[in-house]
Amino acid sequence: MSQLDHAPRPVAKQTILVVDDESAIVHLCKAILEQAGFYVLPAANSSEALRILKTHREPIHLLLTDIVMPPPEFSFASSSNEFPNVHGHDLAVRALHLRNGLRVILMSGNIDQELARYGIRRGRFPFLPKPFESQALIARVQLTLQAPPPSIEALTGTPSGLR
Repeated sequence: MSQLDHAPRPVAKQTILVVDDESAIVHLCKAILEQAGFYVLPAANSSEALRILKTHREPIHLLLTDIVMPPPEFSFASSSNEFPNVHGHDLAVRALHLRNGLRVILMSGNIDQELARYGIRRGRFPFLPKPFESQALIARVQLTLQAPPPSIEALTGTPSGLR
């Protein structure tokens, strides 16, 4: 057996979809996460993120999304609008329906207000408060990727039989 047989195999990069209506946040997250060895798919809004979630052929391991994303125009999901503009919490719920095994991190600058608005208790779901430091982002991503994927019930606070 040669030394190559015992050499560690290269690990496939994990893919993270980063969504925020502030392009500076998307670019910052992309730079930090790529430097840490992740592959990043940037999205400027939830419509673009939903399109990526539906059409990207490779695995997407984690969704990092801002909670507050004002839609450019009001829109409903319909047969003619498969990718509506929605807030980050709704995007996360829709993403879990589209991708099995997806991990989700919500982020916001208004922690308690935004979490309470969607019925999410602090500590129950991965959350990244803004502003954040590079190491905090990387640590939250690594911890979330190591944890089991969330259920829709964990995100909505509603038992599956009641929806």
